[in-house]
Amino acid sequence: MRIPDAARPWLARPAVHTETLVLLAAAYLMLAGNGPFWRAALADRLWNEPGTWLFAGAVFTAFSAFYLAFAAVFSTRYTVRPLLAVLLLVTAGASYYMDRYAVYLDRAMLRNVLATNYKEARELLGWGMAGHVLLFGLLPASLLWWPRLKRRPLGRALLLRTAWVGGALAVGVGSLLLVFADFASLMRNQQEMRYLITPGNIVASMTANAWGRAKRPDQPKIVVGADAKAGPQSAGRTRPALFVLVVGETARAQNFSLNGYARNTNPQLARRDVIAFPDAVACGTSTEVSLPCMFSPFGRAHYDEEKILTHESLLHVLARAGVQVLWRDNQSGCKGVCDGLPAEQLDHAAVESFCAEGQCLDEILLRGMDQVLRDRKGNLLVVMHQLGSHGPAYFKRYPAVFKQFVPACESEDLRKCSAAEIVNAYDNSLLYTDFFLGKLIDFLEQAQKTHDTAMLYVSDHGESLGEGGLYLHGMPWAIAPKAQTRVPFVMWLSPALRRSFGLNAECMRAQAQRQQASHDNLFHSLLGFFDVQTQAYDRKLDLFAQCRGSGAALSAETKP
Repeated sequence: MRIPDAARPWLARPAVHTETLVLLAAAYLMLAGNGPFWRAALADRLWNEPGTWLFAGAVFTAFSAFYLAFAAVFSTRYTVRPLLAVLLLVTAGASYYMDRYAVYLDRAMLRNVLATNYKEARELLGWGMAGHVLLFGLLPASLLWWPRLKRRPLGRALLLRTAWVGGALAVGVGSLLLVFADFASLMRNQQEMRYLITPGNIVASMTANAWGRAKRPDQPKIVVGADAKAGPQSAGRTRPALFVLVVGETARAQNFSLNGYARNTNPQLARRDVIAFPDAVACGTSTEVSLPCMFSPFGRAHYDEEKILTHESLLHVLARAGVQVLWRDNQSGCKGVCDGLPAEQLDHAAVESFCAEGQCLDEILLRGMDQVLRDRKGNLLVVMHQLGSHGPAYFKRYPAVFKQFVPACESEDLRKCSAAEIVNAYDNSLLYTDFFLGKLIDFLEQAQKTHDTAMLYVSDHGESLGEGGLYLHGMPWAIAPKAQTRVPFVMWLSPALRRSFGLNAECMRAQAQRQQASHDNLFHSLLGFFDVQTQAYDRKLDLFAQCRGSGAALSAETKP
């Protein structure tokens, strides 16, 4: 005979009101889902001081109350459990990566997450994450269905819900007022800390991104350089130019031996008479930010995300002036930079020698370049977007023969590897990029038979390899370490091009040592290189300008 629950009180399902369930979930989220925030907020505070306990208690009460007020607005008997379950699962997943890689979930980082393709995402998934989400997300989410929800008449329910929301807001504000000076100082001095408060950071960032998209309806981009045309120097040249721009991925300047790194990570480039700018600055710390920015006329100096995403890119201006443009991609696409222009997505190519396990090595970008050159007449810009050193699976970015620095980390969970193993794997990926660039230069040397050729390699952003507890990239620009913002910037100019274009290589070399290059130079340097005349061009940002023509010899003699 079945024993009724009333006779087994330890099995009886408790009955609670919706607001009580939301309050319990809010308190749990602040306690179990905000480890990175609490460590940052309470750093350097002594637990034997009453002020520390007052501050922690007031902040905990305030944000629990704010979460209660927010969730209560959207909670009914039918929506409260699914809503809280989603918040619990999202918080568990986010806190795992925030804690594991010391990332901040701001608007740009969330946009990176949403733009991540399956191949990139699966490298971040593992048993560690599964266990964390199961314990801190799925288990508490399943408990939401244990208590029964009490009913109230509609009028009384609305009145009480309003009182709960108002009361929660009052408690939240009152709690912060108790420690306002301390809390305000913390938020003012460490503004990035607000991106650690989960799931508020996710909700705020998603709202900001959605609002941004709403302001950018699907319509043609605003024209840049409507007056763009080929200049007289371009028209007077007898041979077409081939310029290959390689957009690297996650390569940081400090690990390039060309820039003084102790390890020889650039043996191929070192023997090919390249020009390296040792202190180049990226526009952002993520592909989603840097890629559109580096091809825009606004750059980091005049950074405006809305303008960058709604205006045409450098590629459109060049195409308008008669330069043929081709985007070749071995990663996640051009992020709108090449919209409406010829593009080839090669990361799914069925080429056995280069492609395995759902990804292709960067050599795939060189495949078919002979045909590309034969099919196009006139000046040509080819952009190659690398997979490069994309983490955390650095060991998957190079063939086994490039496993020169050992032992190398061969786990996608970087915490399972020592600092030395992580750096070894990362440096191996740079060694393969060096090999790839060497093969590209070999191709361009052969192409001198018909074209004046040149190459520029620049990474989109850098990478943290555990320094200061930071991994990967995507830190807010204001607090990002140089490892994420300083990128390799390397040129190769063929002898034929130097003669045709009147470029003084020694002048360029001297300029590289005395001038800090950045992504902001890219737009204007390529317009100048192809002699495109437009009001959008700024000669001061053209890296070639001082070393081209009659003033080149004088500039080469100028010392820093």
